[in-house]
Amino acid sequence: MRNKRLGKLLVVLIIIAAFFLYPIDSYISKPGGAYDLAPLVEVENGDLNDIGTFSLMTISLSKATPLTYLFAKVSDKRKILPAINVRRTGESDKDYNVRQKKLMSDSQFNAITVAFKKADLPVDVKFDGVFIVSVLEDGAADTILEVGDKIYSIDDKNLDESGEFYQLIGNKKLGDKVQMSIERDEKFMDVSITIKEIPKRDGRIGLGVEFQEDRTLTTDPLVEFQTSNIGGPSAGLLFTLEIMNQLIDEDLTKGYNIAGTGEMLEDGTVGRIGGADFKVIAASREGVEIFFAPEDEIPTDVLDRNPGLKTNYAEAVEMAKKIGTKMKIVPVRSIDDALEYLEKLEPK
Repeated sequence: MRNKRLGKLLVVLIIIAAFFLYPIDSYISKPGGAYDLAPLVEVENGDLNDIGTFSLMTISLSKATPLTYLFAKVSDKRKILPAINVRRTGESDKDYNVRQKKLMSDSQFNAITVAFKKADLPVDVKFDGVFIVSVLEDGAADTILEVGDKIYSIDDKNLDESGEFYQLIGNKKLGDKVQMSIERDEKFMDVSITIKEIPKRDGRIGLGVEFQEDRTLTTDPLVEFQTSNIGGPSAGLLFTLEIMNQLIDEDLTKGYNIAGTGEMLEDGTVGRIGGADFKVIAASREGVEIFFAPEDEIPTDVLDRNPGLKTNYAEAVEMAKKIGTKMKIVPVRSIDDALEYLEKLEPK
């Protein structure tokens, strides 16, 4: 009898543990925090005598459990995200983290180039090989290349210019071997891959990878980032403003605590991101006074497929009203919109 009771108790404990801990195929997002950018962005000999702050905003993302899933169902400060909206099909934890770091790196690259252009300072951009974004299962490169690898040469031909990788691989025939010099985890190695058909691509041949041409950036003064634990592209706008604030003598903040979100594109356009509404909650909680939100243009065909879709700015305004914050929500479509607003802002 005692063993039977213990068995039932054990079953109950297992069920409870599963309810609290068992991961399900969804993610839960919630408001994150605000991070003052002055300690995270260092412009060599930059001006740091500013009263206000520029802060990047984050959201918290975690794997759902039955408990957190049910809680998110009844909370307006939690969102349930299908796994497909967060990770690509078959993407591992490592591949996801590499992709997020790459998005962050690209946002920093664009922030530097746009900020230096606005400050009338030159930048030196050079081609720097090819970055592997994804590797197709059962493709030629499967088990040989990994997400995050950088390819520097093909068949002893250094990749020095844009378009060379695509051209060299495009000239290969089925069964040809390709010799590559790659960098992985700061180590260099040589690999060989045999060209084969790309799965589910109607007989097309190739490596079976997605790639992105990489670049290096040299500036004077030097710019460095201390953001190793943060991923994604959404801090691009605030990176740009912080870099400019250190490059010039003027205090762009005018003494205010300013935050916001938005990807910085190469032409200075501010791109749409996810979680703008939750970043408003976090910003208000951290005492932010002005919040920049992308007023992105949503294409008609996208709206047709997603009738309830709002711009980031509309999402931010709606949440600001819901939580009753006094924080000013400012719409921006480009870096120029943000700079124009700050120029007209009365000093605090």
